[in-house]
Amino acid sequence: MTESAILCGLLGLIAGSFINVVAHRVPRGLSVVAPRSMCPRCGHEIRWHDNVPVLSWFLLRGRCRDCGERISARYPLVEAATGGLFAAMPYAVGVSWILPAYLWFVGVTMVLTLTDLDHKLIPNRVLYPGTLGAAVLLAAGSVIDGDAGSLPRAFGGAVVYFAALFAIALIARGGFGFGDVKLAFLLGMFAGYLGWGQVAVAGIGSFLVGGVLSVFLLLTRIRSRKDYIPFGPSMVLAAYLAVWFGDSIVDWWLG
Repeated sequence: MTESAILCGLLGLIAGSFINVVAHRVPRGLSVVAPRSMCPRCGHEIRWHDNVPVLSWFLLRGRCRDCGERISARYPLVEAATGGLFAAMPYAVGVSWILPAYLWFVGVTMVLTLTDLDHKLIPNRVLYPGTLGAAVLLAAGSVIDGDAGSLPRAFGGAVVYFAALFAIALIARGGFGFGDVKLAFLLGMFAGYLGWGQVAVAGIGSFLVGGVLSVFLLLTRIRSRKDYIPFGPSMVLAAYLAVWFGDSIVDWWLG
């Protein structure tokens, strides 16, 4: 298990670097494969040895090698967070053929979290292929693992979460966007594969997490009452809690 976690963590660091690129370029309508990453100030392409996840940022002391422009600390933070989430996933779902699907889940939701925070947008260019890829990986992994019986619950969880949020969106009329509703389908799929309790934790937890974060942002005056606070990150965080701690949360609640 430890070896698998280390391998997944290293893969996550690499994935985190690409996640930064996707989250930056997709909302701007840019290609995620070309041109190569470059400094936004001087235009110099970033050398391969200056693009090592986390490490390069520290070696460069957070500045461009060519012009000295400051590089945001968010880049290594995203890379480190993705690496940590990847490394923790084998402990959540085990070392099996279903694991790649859950690594994909982390990658896609990290991108959507960043775009929602930056642009208040959950782009279809990420969500649609991300959901399709997730369904394929989930189905293939479960069949190979001999656990195809969990697939109906996975897609059932997706439909239930989607339908519940869609109904709330209609009633709330502007409380959150339809992008959040579509995101619920993706999150419900991965929560549902593990159990109906996880779907409940993901759904109910999203509002609890959103409420706590909103109160914190208002009390610290990071946001005011007039500011829009994106709901997608709260949904993603609640889904993570459901995947890693869903059984424990349900047992605690029922007990």
